[in-house]
Amino acid sequence: VQLVESGGDSVQTGGSLRLSCVASGYTFNEHCMAWFRQAPGKEREGVANFDRAGDTTYADSVEGRFTVSRDNAKNTLYLEMSSLKPEDTAMYYCAADRVRGFGLEVGAFTHWGQGTQVTVS
Repeated sequence: VQLVESGGDSVQTGGSLRLSCVASGYTFNEHCMAWFRQAPGKEREGVANFDRAGDTTYADSVEGRFTVSRDNAKNTLYLEMSSLKPEDTAMYYCAADRVRGFGLEVGAFTHWGQGTQVTVS
């Protein structure tokens, strides 16, 4: 299983970014997919989930600003981020799990990417 994130960048407050996560090595549409983030000195936290049933979940801190989507034909998960704030600065990780990945709990996800850095200033 391999998850490769891209799209991270440095942007100004109020800006937008789109993150992508390309998956390989497993049946993408049979897995729940999610985005997590980790800022320096803080614990990793869930951002958004797009589960294998087609439902989405968002952290309160990003609700209304971020949109998660997936393209099963391209084995790709996306995160559209708008109205970015300095507190959104973090390393963003893509994660996958077939059985337990229906929420935003770090421990529920088995497979992780290496992350892509988002900096908002």
